[in-house]
Amino acid sequence: MTPDKKTDTRRRTWSFSDWCRGWSRPIYLPVAKFLGSLGLTPNTVSLLGLAAYGVCGLVLALGHPAAAGWLLAVFGPLDVVDGLLAREKGLTSRFGAFLDSTIDRYAEFFLFSGLTVYLFRYQGAGWEESCLILSAMTGSLLVSYTRARAEALGYSCKVGLLTRFERLFILAVGLIFNWIYPVLWILAVLTHVTAIQRVFHVLSQSKGD
Repeated sequence: MTPDKKTDTRRRTWSFSDWCRGWSRPIYLPVAKFLGSLGLTPNTVSLLGLAAYGVCGLVLALGHPAAAGWLLAVFGPLDVVDGLLAREKGLTSRFGAFLDSTIDRYAEFFLFSGLTVYLFRYQGAGWEESCLILSAMTGSLLVSYTRARAEALGYSCKVGLLTRFERLFILAVGLIFNWIYPVLWILAVLTHVTAIQRVFHVLSQSKGD
């Protein structure tokens, strides 16, 4: 890959999640500073965030989707706090970025697991709903994987309809207003559309390699 090509692939592309992160920074930066003043490291904050997602999944599994949705709405945006704290304290590291990405995948696993238990335990879900949940979870993981793999190869890959922020936002809204099945259909379809968008985005960058 030529230097010009590499520079081109590093271009940032606008997304809804980037916009949300921009306006949320003034809100969550004080939170990051406060946690830092308590002696917490960015990696510790990441692990605390994972625990919060675990609580969301548990509340959902116990049959309280609206409460789980509100918890997700509150704790979901806190995903940016560990990064803000790392930059504020000058503690950014490759391992921290790796840990954060890994924890994000487990967070989604907790949410979808809780949703699965809820639907089977309280809504009489069957194999059709199982396929729907599996498609939504697999698509979500593929969206993240395509970006991680592309960036490991030196490409930019932040495009697509449903980045992680959008997925969590849609899921929180669906839980709060009891639009679970419509939201699952949206996730089951559009996550795969997003993954395919990223494949073609990387393909366009790879021409001339």
